[in-house]
Amino acid sequence: MSEPILRLGMIGGGPGSFIGPIHRMAAELDGRIRLVAGAFSSDAERSRLAGAGYGIDPARAYPSHQAMIEAERLRADGIDLVAIVTPNHLHVPASLDALNAGLHVMCDKPAALSLAQMQGLAGVVAGSKGLYALTHTYTGYPLVRDARALVASGRLGRLRKVVVEYSQGWLSTALEATGSKQAGWRTDPALSGAGGCIGDIGVHAFNLAEYVAGAPVRELCADLSIMVPGRRLDDDCNILLRFDDGTAQGVPGVLHASQIAAGDRNGLRLRVFGTEAGLDWSQEVPNILTINGLDGRTEVLHAGAGNLGPAARAATRLPTGHPEGYIEAFANLYRDFAAAIRAGAMPADGSLPGVDAGLRGMAFIETAVANSQARAGWSRLVR
Repeated sequence: MSEPILRLGMIGGGPGSFIGPIHRMAAELDGRIRLVAGAFSSDAERSRLAGAGYGIDPARAYPSHQAMIEAERLRADGIDLVAIVTPNHLHVPASLDALNAGLHVMCDKPAALSLAQMQGLAGVVAGSKGLYALTHTYTGYPLVRDARALVASGRLGRLRKVVVEYSQGWLSTALEATGSKQAGWRTDPALSGAGGCIGDIGVHAFNLAEYVAGAPVRELCADLSIMVPGRRLDDDCNILLRFDDGTAQGVPGVLHASQIAAGDRNGLRLRVFGTEAGLDWSQEVPNILTINGLDGRTEVLHAGAGNLGPAARAATRLPTGHPEGYIEAFANLYRDFAAAIRAGAMPADGSLPGVDAGLRGMAFIETAVANSQARAGWSRLVR
């Protein structure tokens, strides 16, 4: 007997949204979740138009998330979970209202405007019937999951260095001054929080590095810059990291994130080096994972191949040679979350980012911003 489809309500994702349609496609790809309602905009007419575009019942396109939660609570076929795809300042208020109503939450990153705010949310999650997941999308790629498993297995030997970069060029000019909504909220501290580039893409790089390395960052030394005149939040980040491997020395690392790297598109790349080998993965070529051995031999792993580990195979949808990409990786998070909802608990191995990833991310952003402003040298990363 098939399991009932989970009913999804979206918060945000109105006309002109990039990420709203991505969430919808990813959530519905496996047939386990269906978008049935939404508060797509704070403007009632725009929310109605978005609902029509998504093909949902006009009566279920609401002017606010509060109205959606209240109305759906009274329906026999009401929503089971929400996807929060708004600017950052609305992440926690919408999450709290949904969790307090017993709904499950899939939220875009960063999880909050501040670490204190995220800590408060974590307390609510702990006492709620609802589960909470965070869309660190890149953890959904099959070869990222294989890289994580390879590091954990000792294939690289003892960790020696982690290098992660996320390079974009779309904010090389003052795009926010032209009326661009996407640039506008990302460069506004009231809507984005204390971090600009570091909160938008730097936190993705940070999460990916910890996820694959299997070791938390324990301290950092940050240099955050504003390169476009008049901009209020950082648009370029260069950070030294020290990962905790249980030794006094730790494992050195480097994180580079930039949105003013003219000409770059979405250049997320991770390299992890051990005493025996190093691995190399790039989001723009996501179906290849390269392992370079100390003995000079290179092994190239392909998505969908039979020699991948169980975590990668479980996240693979197509035979090798058939490219899988961003939406499929995103869909893996939704598929994992649907399974967690059925099981009544998040996976214990941390394979699906949740509250802990939110806390780690906010601690990273706040520590790096404060460290850079104070030119403080090395700062401990705690949450």
